[in-house]
Amino acid sequence: MSLIEYEVRDRVALVTLNRPEQRNAQNAALLKELDEAFDRAIADDGVRVIVLKANGKHFSAGHDIAPEVHEIEPWKSMFDDVSNTGMLRMYTWELKHYFGYSRKWRDIPKPTIAAVQGACIAAGLMLAWPCDLIIASDDARFSDPVIKMGIGGVEYHGHTWEFGARKAKELLFTGGFIDAHEAHRLGMVNRVVPRDQLEGAAFALATEISRMHPHALLMAKRAVNLTLDAQGQHNALQSAYDAHSLGHANAWTICGHVITVGLDEMTAENRVAQERNKADG
Repeated sequence: MSLIEYEVRDRVALVTLNRPEQRNAQNAALLKELDEAFDRAIADDGVRVIVLKANGKHFSAGHDIAPEVHEIEPWKSMFDDVSNTGMLRMYTWELKHYFGYSRKWRDIPKPTIAAVQGACIAAGLMLAWPCDLIIASDDARFSDPVIKMGIGGVEYHGHTWEFGARKAKELLFTGGFIDAHEAHRLGMVNRVVPRDQLEGAAFALATEISRMHPHALLMAKRAVNLTLDAQGQHNALQSAYDAHSLGHANAWTICGHVITVGLDEMTAENRVAQERNKADG
């Protein structure tokens, strides 16, 4: 089964996360397929707008942190020579696949829209935030609880830009979440719609945008993104990624596991949530 579904309809590329049983948790294969799908849409002159959406109840529950995931490549090879390389392999792998992908997708030369339903947790934010626009269903909720893992935030640290400084600190310090309406009030989400209207609303907005000249769309996008970078966003994101990596090093010194201090607790929480989702149908 493909982890990413891809379709082009009326100059709009529909890119769909397809791990619904895992709440669209992200593994290395999914990220690779997603990056390839974005590249495919970029290369297609018939595509003017890209919509990122997800199958199932939830947009994305973040990175797949189940213990068995870290017994397979590429994770396993990252730590087979820690005594000589320290955190270098993990740092460079995450620099490309987590921070790097998010930064690359933020600068895709075509408008992008994220259609978010259900949970958008931790690394789920790293898929939604790089998109130019976010439409959320009224049951969407957003959080970055990785402080529970002994790490101060996900690799792509857009929190301050997306939430504002005070709210960013509150959400990070508590590991809490905000709903779609609060995200809209804060300016992180463009529109909130009923769940059953999410995909239609995202496609309608994409179709409206696709009528504009592609060069004008690119210049408008670059103007906004370059303004953010002139305000320091790019350097701030780079610095925050380095700070994130220190969290992995700290976890190693505490418990001998670089992924998280609280891996067992986080895994247990995820399993409870998955069982609850199954029970809900």
